[in-house]
Amino acid sequence: MKTLSILSLLLLLTNCAGSNMAGSTIKFGARCTASDEKQLQEKSYVWFVSKEAVKDFDKRINKANCLNS
Repeated sequence: MKTLSILSLLLLLTNCAGSNMAGSTIKFGARCTASDEKQLQEKSYVWFVSKEAVKDFDKRINKANCLNS
């Protein structure tokens, strides 16, 4: 019963984000943005990328940008 509840909840949450995610792709794996002069950067293992940004996403956000990798 617990598994069924979790699956139902995930299905409902997926449907809530449907219109926002319609034109997006999901990229998995550790990737970072380029660091600034204070060595600050964004790092994530899951990236939601719009259709417009997907063509140059890997050039701007990649594993080579990660500090201490």
